[in-house]
Amino acid sequence: MKRVAQVITVKPERIAEYEEVHAAVWPAVLETLRRHHVTNYSIYRHGDLLVSYFEYLGDDYDADMAGIAADPETQRWWTVTDPMQERVPEAPEGEWWHPLPEVFHLP
Repeated sequence: MKRVAQVITVKPERIAEYEEVHAAVWPAVLETLRRHHVTNYSIYRHGDLLVSYFEYLGDDYDADMAGIAADPETQRWWTVTDPMQERVPEAPEGEWWHPLPEVFHLP
């Protein structure tokens, strides 16, 4: 299993809207995540900082992430959520969410 944590910011004026849409994530988006071996997915908010965590149970992370990105409903979901977010300055070029290194894990 691969554990993934990432950060991005939510625009302060869009926090309520962001939380509202995430209270009812579209079923097709959830199914796409499951089909591509993503489980135990959570997003936390601290002020305007969003922290996502998920577990990946597949064998080809890059292929599964590409499969999620290619899904039309997920792309449509992102047209709703992306305008509410802003990359953190540390995000690698071409990345939306900034990956966080794991520094501790209690198995």
